[in-house]
Amino acid sequence: MQPDGRCDLLIAGAGPVGCVIAERAANQLGWTSLIVEKRHHIAGNCYDREHESGVLIHQYGPHYFRTNNEILLGYLSRFTEWVDGRYVVKSQVRGELFPFPINLDTLEQFFDRSFTAAEAASFLEEIREKIAEPKNSEDFVLSRVGRELYEAFYLGYTLKQWQRHPRELSASVCGRIPVRFDRDHRYVEHRYQVMPKDGFTKMFERMIDHPNVSVALGADFFDVRKRVKPRKGTVYCGPIDAYFEYAYGRLPWRSLHFAFETRDVEYAQPCVQINYPDEHEYTRTVEIKHVTQQKHERTVLSYEYPRAEGDPYYPVPADHHQALYERYKSRAEAETRENHVYFAGRLAQYTYMNTDQAIETALITFEKIRHDLA
Repeated sequence: MQPDGRCDLLIAGAGPVGCVIAERAANQLGWTSLIVEKRHHIAGNCYDREHESGVLIHQYGPHYFRTNNEILLGYLSRFTEWVDGRYVVKSQVRGELFPFPINLDTLEQFFDRSFTAAEAASFLEEIREKIAEPKNSEDFVLSRVGRELYEAFYLGYTLKQWQRHPRELSASVCGRIPVRFDRDHRYVEHRYQVMPKDGFTKMFERMIDHPNVSVALGADFFDVRKRVKPRKGTVYCGPIDAYFEYAYGRLPWRSLHFAFETRDVEYAQPCVQINYPDEHEYTRTVEIKHVTQQKHERTVLSYEYPRAEGDPYYPVPADHHQALYERYKSRAEAETRENHVYFAGRLAQYTYMNTDQAIETALITFEKIRHDLA
């Protein structure tokens, strides 16, 4: 901030969106920014840290960086080197570990028979339920893989994750999970699948290491904005309903609890993530060492337990929730026009975002701010 206690941009949230916009404003426009963060660290849910065991962990669940955007990768490469991130996920079904998302190896193992790609496609065509217009997640999965695979890989996991039956959730929940007719065991197919060499937190620390960027940790944005009036505008990355004091009611979110367990072995499981669509209370275990490539004689497993209450992680995708968000979005658009408040990020836009999508959102928002205010 300037000596008068003012700044050009007041930014709520020191996650990826807030850090990227502050960096761009400092280096592209010479503007000052004050980032206000309620937590006691930067990097948002991408925050990683050294566990008491000495192993680097992802505090808020695994963040697998992947993108097809070479320009985005080049931008972030100013602040980090990379290591290869081979994101392999398995799902425990019937006491066995199966490749997930479903691919040829999954189908062969599950049905105990061989398939070519064409034979697998023909087989799924036979067993899938003929639902022309899927109205929800259950319809969507049944229409692609049939009931047996749906009940084995999707139903239990979805019930635990969302505490709702898949027929109560929009088709988009399972729609982003592919079915492949090859033997590629990677979780995603993006061109670039990498991990910041020194971790996400270090990457974002370098990003905002600039004399024009100040950060207030453990601070409440709504208190700070009573005292700090930005010269240019405000970027709000918090929950959109909180900004408008829940005028239309609260938008529902699912939360998570993480339990970390140290093991005195180099690796405790065969891949970075194992899903549990079964009787376990947790939905997945993550051993992030598989992708951080940290060398350590011990390892840490993270057990992930979905919760109804707590920090917001996942918006609950249902039509009436989207309709409620649209009411808040209309007010947000007016707030942008009238008061130069820009709403950006998963909490402010009530949407699921991967890390690359959050950073792309930040860059787009910055360009809008430059167009409007510079």
